[in-house]
Amino acid sequence: MVKIDKVKKEFKKSKKPDSMEESDSEEMKIHVKKNGFTNGKNTKEDDDHASKQKELAGDVKSSEAQESGDFKNFDLPKQIVEKLTSKGIKYLYPIQVATLKHIRAGHDVIAQARTGTGKTMAFGIPIVEKLENQKKPGDKSKSPRCLVLEPTRELAKQVGDDFASISTTIRTCCVYGGVAYERQQSDLNKGVDVLAGTPGRILDFINSGSIDLGKVDHVILDEVDRMLDMGFQDSVEDILKNVYTESRGNRAQTLFFSATCPPWVKRTAQKYMGDEFKFIDLIGDSRLKVATTVEHLAIQCSYQDRASTIGSVLQVYSGKHGRAMIFCQTKKDADELACSSDIKQESHVLHGDVPQDKRELVLKKFRDGKYKVLITTDVAARGLDIPEVDLVICCSPPKDYDSYVHRSGRTGRAGRTGVCVCFYKHTELNALLAVERNTGTKFKRVGAPTSVDIVEASTNDAAKSLDTVAPEMIEKFRSGAEEVLKSKDAINALAAALAVISGCTKMTQRSLLTSKENYTTYMLSKPDEEIRGKSFAYAILKKIIGEENGENAINKIVFTKDKQGLVFDVSSEYDDLIQEKWFNTKSLELKPVTELPEIEEDVRQSGGFRGGDRGGD
Repeated sequence: MVKIDKVKKEFKKSKKPDSMEESDSEEMKIHVKKNGFTNGKNTKEDDDHASKQKELAGDVKSSEAQESGDFKNFDLPKQIVEKLTSKGIKYLYPIQVATLKHIRAGHDVIAQARTGTGKTMAFGIPIVEKLENQKKPGDKSKSPRCLVLEPTRELAKQVGDDFASISTTIRTCCVYGGVAYERQQSDLNKGVDVLAGTPGRILDFINSGSIDLGKVDHVILDEVDRMLDMGFQDSVEDILKNVYTESRGNRAQTLFFSATCPPWVKRTAQKYMGDEFKFIDLIGDSRLKVATTVEHLAIQCSYQDRASTIGSVLQVYSGKHGRAMIFCQTKKDADELACSSDIKQESHVLHGDVPQDKRELVLKKFRDGKYKVLITTDVAARGLDIPEVDLVICCSPPKDYDSYVHRSGRTGRAGRTGVCVCFYKHTELNALLAVERNTGTKFKRVGAPTSVDIVEASTNDAAKSLDTVAPEMIEKFRSGAEEVLKSKDAINALAAALAVISGCTKMTQRSLLTSKENYTTYMLSKPDEEIRGKSFAYAILKKIIGEENGENAINKIVFTKDKQGLVFDVSSEYDDLIQEKWFNTKSLELKPVTELPEIEEDVRQSGGFRGGDRGGD
């Protein structure tokens, strides 16, 4: 039994700056290990089991992971297995395997695993199993036996839906703001076994006397770091006081799940857990906090060129048939991007100003594939299980590094591969490098999609569209096609049709360095020696296009990593002249590049004027 005065006292003591070291308290020292966080009650068998699952978590679709997670290994109820199978879940993922026996045994658990690896079902499966084993036929629970706290409305609804999807006899209710209080009250009156919701709305029901948490046997804080980070500390404490009461005969099982678990979250977790809680960490000492199934790309681009470049990125990396999420820093940015004509796919915004019923409809249409692009703020970054997102775009490097973990984690889920593209201005280079350092991510610097990339992607898109046309419609257009071929070459006619179908009827040259339109990126290289200065590029260009033009034609110039080359942007109007007048030699080569080579980044000057640059922000 946990005494409320002790919880209150310890909670107040915990409100220290986030930078406080784990070793600040003697009491804390017994809870810290080199490889993570534990109260010392994990057995060697526990650690070995978690270590094995940590290895498998790197590739949840590997044959080893599937063998380890085979349903037959866990004696799961037949009805739960059937419902999991109907959802396309054919085996347990490593985080589910690692936590199952501990939750079944009634232990308190802190679990940390990368985003998109199945944390929701890690607590959902064993809790549903427990509740259904205990529930008698015809029972109607007036008070919840399981409480799930979520930081956002969307997550609360998703978790409620997940519980309902694998249960047969238990009843799940979701409560959160933005929906009529009376409607949720009516739902609660029908009986509730699992209550999922946001702290604010749950407190409303507690204060009105509508729900009694005195019979809760299982408390789950999901996305716990964000819960506390969003300022829900006091609300969470007030809610838990209604669970951990002195009059209880037994204490509730407490489960904390998250993708990130900084020290201040770990300290707070201790206040609500018994002496023998288990810490399951499938990330450990690894600096890599992001999903290993995601390719991380970075594109330098000015704000003015961002919308059009995003349109090209969408076309190449997700197309008309894929799904993408775009994360903006503000609601205003999201609204403006949603109105841009450069976004060709069906899209919609999702942020705090969108009414709750509309938000739920937007998410449903995105999951169903009716919307192909979701333009959002961090409201949708956490935990939402939206399957088969091919592409994530961050319009700028987030200042909260954990946000990047969760944004990029919307793709590459459940073992699928995905792409996350982070845009940055020249002045945001330091911010991009900070994301790399703090998440263990290594961004591949790439240029904006080239015309070759766009044509290839557009052709594939159009070809897929042809497959969707019903045979009877083909027959109706056959005579028209025959008429067209009387006056046009068949290949030319088909090529034009593919261009129209894909919406790619015009092409603009774009810089690989800055994404600026009407600039071509060139590389000047000396194969056998280093180039001493950037002025060498100006000297060469002046010889080709003239003294005056050469001085102003270059927009940006950088060294390659090996210092044997200079990469720079030239106004595309000079492309034909350069091609006509320049001839490569064995010792000196000048050519337009279609893929950005490894370049040297001058962090010291990423916030101000830089010699050789003309704009680029």
